[in-house]
Amino acid sequence: MGCGGHGGKAPWPHHVGREEIGRMITLYHCPDARSFRALWALHEIGLDYDLVLLPFPPRVHDRTYLDINPLGTIPFLIDGETVMSESAAIVEYLIARHAQSRLGVAIADADYGAYLNWLHFGEATLTFPQALVLRYTRLEPDRGLGAVAEDYVRWFHGRLRHVERALADGRPYLLGDRFTGADISVGYALLLATSLKLDDGFEPLTRALWLRLAERPAHRAARAAQKA
Repeated sequence: MGCGGHGGKAPWPHHVGREEIGRMITLYHCPDARSFRALWALHEIGLDYDLVLLPFPPRVHDRTYLDINPLGTIPFLIDGETVMSESAAIVEYLIARHAQSRLGVAIADADYGAYLNWLHFGEATLTFPQALVLRYTRLEPDRGLGAVAEDYVRWFHGRLRHVERALADGRPYLLGDRFTGADISVGYALLLATSLKLDDGFEPLTRALWLRLAERPAHRAARAAQKA
């Protein structure tokens, strides 16, 4: 596992020749951005990968990245002929391909629906409002939209209570005793909240979950890898 430089131009959708099939997974990543979900999943699974570190936001600070991903967003994952740009979907994909029995939930399992719901709740419900807080308080503070950011802080804290309710029965992870990709997705939202100093809204069980996730060896390894 390591950190590489930029590859060649690859318009999206990414078209590759036969000689590229089977190459190592490449992840384009900004430290502690949404792409951390994919990086954490790679470490939990134990896959080799090539990590390309970019300044945030790359569409502003590294315009050549638009030749690879015209959206200019992070993450961007290339796995042979497969290219993906949605962080929760990448977690779901990697687990389904490489660690379904260990980190995923089978379709026939009673918890399958809850697994998918938490997996996407972490992005669509918990990360979305934080992205707006980040934009209007750190990236574009001069736009005078601080009040909008405060509204989304309250939105985030309100939605986060759903995690506290789920943990009220004493379960260590979102689906009980087993750690899954759902914890990666929601766990990243908790990481982002600590970065934005929104963790003052963590209730006790949610804070305990965050501390439990942050101590996982794969989480620590992923944090270290992005500092290389």
